[in-house]
Amino acid sequence: MALDFSLVLLRRMADHNPELAEDARRRLGASATEMREANRHWQAMARSPRSRPAATRYRAVLGRPESAEPRRVGDLDCEAWRWTLPLWPDLRFEVLVGPGKEVLTEWLVRAPGAPVPELTTLEDLTPWSCTVEEVAGAFAPARPVQGTAPGRQALAFTAPDRDGVRHEMAAEFTWGLLQRTALRD
Repeated sequence: MALDFSLVLLRRMADHNPELAEDARRRLGASATEMREANRHWQAMARSPRSRPAATRYRAVLGRPESAEPRRVGDLDCEAWRWTLPLWPDLRFEVLVGPGKEVLTEWLVRAPGAPVPELTTLEDLTPWSCTVEEVAGAFAPARPVQGTAPGRQALAFTAPDRDGVRHEMAAEFTWGLLQRTALRD
């Protein structure tokens, strides 16, 4: 099931980085048809009138979380569920579950103990190299910007290039993983 879910993530990532997604799909040993079918099945589950709640759906597809830990977010008591996926051994797919089993976030985060990339300049921001949280921490204060679709996030921030010139930037993420950056107007 983790393989099928990885294909679902790749399908959305292919919108920004088709070459990376295609290479990753091949590494998983899956065909383009299998990727489309996995995505179709996920979308049907998510959009069905009799759809399971999102938290239940993740457990049904991915199984029991590798880890589940309490987390306080503002005044909410939540639980962070994490799973390992085959393509990203240094990352975990995290679902933050709030009261009533409502899913608050669903994205890739750095695995505990995994090396964190050094992010000091714009040149360090390459596709699939870092997560939302890592970019927000490295280039604080970063401001969340409305994502363009479910599973997508965006940040606005200021960062230097390798020559020290500071630029207003926008970064787009899919499932929490950096897809691309661009200069802001």
